[in-house]
Amino acid sequence: MKLYPIEAGNFKLDGGSMFGVVPKSLWSRTNPPDNNNMIDIAARCLLIENGNRLTLIDTGMGNKQSDKFFGYYYPWGDYSLDSSLKKAGFHRDDITDVFLTHLHFDHCGGGINWNNDRTGYEPNFKNAIFWSNQRHWDWATKPNRRERASFLRENIFPMKESGQLKFIKEPESDFSETNELDFGILFVDGHTEKQMIPHIQFKGRTLIFMADLLPTAGHIPLPFIMGYDTRPLLTLPEKEKFLNIAATNNYYLFLEHDAHNIIITVKHTEKGVRLNKCFTFDELFN
Repeated sequence: MKLYPIEAGNFKLDGGSMFGVVPKSLWSRTNPPDNNNMIDIAARCLLIENGNRLTLIDTGMGNKQSDKFFGYYYPWGDYSLDSSLKKAGFHRDDITDVFLTHLHFDHCGGGINWNNDRTGYEPNFKNAIFWSNQRHWDWATKPNRRERASFLRENIFPMKESGQLKFIKEPESDFSETNELDFGILFVDGHTEKQMIPHIQFKGRTLIFMADLLPTAGHIPLPFIMGYDTRPLLTLPEKEKFLNIAATNNYYLFLEHDAHNIIITVKHTEKGVRLNKCFTFDELFN
């Protein structure tokens, strides 16, 4: 097995929205905002090469939306999904599986493209299976008003219309491996219904793809919960349980949205679980 971090593009989000009820004077210590109160955000995906299987976890937001749409998110930097795949030695047509932690646009938008020749939306990965789960699919395709702006039809329905969509069965226990893929999954519901958190065994370490359970290293303290979460009082115990397990077992946490920290570990302290160390990908695995 080989792993490759795939940088799908950086953008910015409002710092207050990213930290909910936590005062700016606290969250700005770890996530400094610009003059518009926007903080740096990454769309960092993970590519798993295992034999003939090439699995991409999440796809970033893509580039098919309008200039008006992207104007809300202040894209910055030179990263893109295609260029990052090329740097790793692959092309989008090589991907056999696209695993989507959930269907918010910044996690699945890169999976679907607008084809100018055919004037329609179609999968960016023509040879891949797209993996979601039934309960989250139902939640996303019949969205509540709070999340409607995050679930874009053009990102979601073409997966099913192409015949490339399959659903993961919810495992009987946390992080138990499924029959469909090469890693375990934790299902969590605070951010959105049945978000899936991958758990990967690699080179004697346990690597967790954190998605939106822990967006950045600045979100480690328990009350530091995004305003985007639909059930923040459920995120709280989900996060507390996970972080305690992560600290006890020395899990390596792969951060999808932290533009400046790729992998971290956490530790137990008198104030609760806190940041332990930060790593680059190469420091750990190359």
